[in-house]
Amino acid sequence: MKDPAPKSIKPESAAGHGPPAGHELPAGNGPPAINGRPPSKWTRRRFLKIAAGGVAALGLGLGYSAAEAGWMTVAPDTIAVPRLPAVFRGFKLAFLTDLHHGPYTGLDYLRQAVAATNALAPDVICLGGDYVHQDGKFIRPCFDVLAALRAPMGVFGVMGNHDAWEGLPESRAAMQAAGIRELTNAGVWLDRGGARVRLCGVGDLWTDEVDLPAALDDATPADACVVLSHNPDVAEDVRDARVSLMLSGHTHGGQVVLPVFGAPFTPSRYGQKYLSGLCRAPATQVFVSRGLGTITPPLRFGCRPEINLLTLT
Repeated sequence: MKDPAPKSIKPESAAGHGPPAGHELPAGNGPPAINGRPPSKWTRRRFLKIAAGGVAALGLGLGYSAAEAGWMTVAPDTIAVPRLPAVFRGFKLAFLTDLHHGPYTGLDYLRQAVAATNALAPDVICLGGDYVHQDGKFIRPCFDVLAALRAPMGVFGVMGNHDAWEGLPESRAAMQAAGIRELTNAGVWLDRGGARVRLCGVGDLWTDEVDLPAALDDATPADACVVLSHNPDVAEDVRDARVSLMLSGHTHGGQVVLPVFGAPFTPSRYGQKYLSGLCRAPATQVFVSRGLGTITPPLRFGCRPEINLLTLT
């Protein structure tokens, strides 16, 4: 006997595991699902392409941030100073701080800053501290460059925490040799047309004594007083009504400032309150400069280094 002819196999119905008859998947829809999940779109080539793009973007970002760290700008501001005598209105004060001469901030950059400051022809120049970074060997060369600063009413400065860390006696000696008058817990009277303004300073909050009464000395409640303080956090404890304006640095403006989120790190107990620009303290106003130099990492983003030209009104 012959074996019976094999039966034809009909397509499975919808109740089976395949598509119903006449509804097969059209060609070109890609490989079938695996275990009910669509196949991954990731391939080795695509992964490498995206990874390479990410590395390139990171490199561009770091390159820009390194370039911005040396992209100096002159930032003009006008500040209303309580009790400022009329003859001092329009008085121009140049403020330089956080130069951080060292492995990341060279002498040529400082020379450019000095030349740019002198070209502004300010009435007075004030320095806010942190002149070096990482090593005391940078102190003398830094002040040798700063010795070229010129202003009719003089050049004055205070010290910052880095100056104490790298050598406070050496920093003070170099500042004096450069012809810059130190105002740590001391002050001077600026005279113009028979009127006066107190310019004074205090020690660094982290490393020195803050003696505001000694700085203000014989100033009266009727006098306008401008106080240099490296660290702006000092302003939180100031209750002396004689302080018309405080000038500070220290924060570097955050150094890296991200859109929406702001600065990821600020060396202040008060977060971003004293990040940069004109800020309000409990009993006075504080102008905080973004500064000129950088510390590790030597990058800036959204926070260009600045020379501040303040016009007092």
